[in-house]
Amino acid sequence: MMNDTGNFLNRIGIEDRELALQEATNHNGDFLNLLKHADYPLKIDLPSETTQQGADVEIAHSTTVVAVRYRDGVIIAGDRRATAGTAVIYDRAEKVLQIDRHSVLAISGSPAIAYEIARILEHSFQYFRRSQLQELSLEGKLRMLSRLIRDNLAMALQGLGGVIPIFALYDLNAADDENGGKIFFYDALGAHFENVNFATTGSGSIWIRGVLRYLSRFTDTPLHEMDMQQAAITLLRLLDIASEYDAATSGYNAKVQIFPTIKTVTRTGVNTVSDDDLATWYTEAQPE
Repeated sequence: MMNDTGNFLNRIGIEDRELALQEATNHNGDFLNLLKHADYPLKIDLPSETTQQGADVEIAHSTTVVAVRYRDGVIIAGDRRATAGTAVIYDRAEKVLQIDRHSVLAISGSPAIAYEIARILEHSFQYFRRSQLQELSLEGKLRMLSRLIRDNLAMALQGLGGVIPIFALYDLNAADDENGGKIFFYDALGAHFENVNFATTGSGSIWIRGVLRYLSRFTDTPLHEMDMQQAAITLLRLLDIASEYDAATSGYNAKVQIFPTIKTVTRTGVNTVSDDDLATWYTEAQPE
């Protein structure tokens, strides 16, 4: 082994250290090519190019989602566009998913991972309800979603399956004269935070977060005092604003009549706002 090493050093001209250093640095860290260049005796044949190119995989992503606490509970909306890189691969993606009768998950990030998280969450809530003959507690629901997001951390760190959701629900333990609507958002490690009036996530959220703050504090009708129609129109306008500045977000598509998905979460349960209502309200809300 020592003789082989000595012969190798002689072949690459170890006496001329500057030339050896120059030759070594020209191989971009590829040691196998360096051995081949030095005519080192190998037992196997080297391929013509030893640098391996990784597969270029385009992962679908989806944005933007926004939730607002309005007069009767929580209203939550998501645009319908899914993108892979700079390509729009789907324009009817569902990003607001009902989990049980009084909770909704709004997704931004990788739909494949997010849909799987939503399915596991739905089945877990259902299993607990049927096996224990009672609903899972609010804290139990939050912690279960935290664990699912944390378990996905390895994929998120690789840039393949990051999911940053909004979880909206109605707390049935709230008094009849109180609004039991609650909004929570998560980070990639699974930590959850409660937002009192609104939350938004996704690539288009940076364009509308300030608008939400303004509407929440400085208008005659703040977000938490709006009725369903006012809140739905506000969300439609916000997604239109996001779509103007973010290519991965779509607003209302007038050519094919595709509206964002909008759901409400109230004491009576989860309801989907129909496209007919959205079309009527959107037309009425346009400036003359």
